[in-house]
Amino acid sequence: MTKLLCLFLLFMPVISPAAPPGGDPIATTAGLIKKMSLHEFAKMFASSIDLTILDKEDVYSAAQAEIVLAEFFKSNPVKSVTVLHRVTSNPNIRFAVFTVVTANGTYRTSVSLKLTDGTFLVNELRIETQKD
Repeated sequence: MTKLLCLFLLFMPVISPAAPPGGDPIATTAGLIKKMSLHEFAKMFASSIDLTILDKEDVYSAAQAEIVLAEFFKSNPVKSVTVLHRVTSNPNIRFAVFTVVTANGTYRTSVSLKLTDGTFLVNELRIETQKD
């Protein structure tokens, strides 16, 4: 019986915490910003989001945040997005810092995502002028 149990444990796959569906939310976020797919990106927003764009900071509904972001990116078409830093040590939170190069400048963009009902949702987004 002990040998059977040992054999079972040997061939049993390693069990790890279940990853939420949808893959890497940081890579997804970077990709959607790069493509300027703001409507798809807004589907990742929590019901309210703390949004800071340059010197304007407020808490918006997901729909309002999409409109504010659309205005910003209409004036600043994205050329490239690079992930500078990511934090994935907490299973319920993801955080990343991107460099977003646009037609009109380079911005340091940070995003915080929180696991809600099995899906990572953006609860904070900050776009700041890149400092040298």
